[in-house]
Amino acid sequence: MPKLSTEALMYVCICHAVTDREIRSCIEEGASSMRELRKQLCVGTQCGKCACHVGAILKGAKNDPDARLDGAGCAA
Repeated sequence: MPKLSTEALMYVCICHAVTDREIRSCIEEGASSMRELRKQLCVGTQCGKCACHVGAILKGAKNDPDARLDGAGCAA
């Protein structure tokens, strides 16, 4: 039986049904830019509202101490 994660799941890109876990997984597999995430997951290609959240996850994964993972500063 597969192990279930207790970590909350969050949809970051509603247009393409992409979750934060999928974004982090893609980063762990080597994606290191918005361009690569856009190409692999299609994030930010429809309405674009997820782009700042995806960028925050990317920055956090790069251990940027200034990363804002709460989405603050994103356009509503």
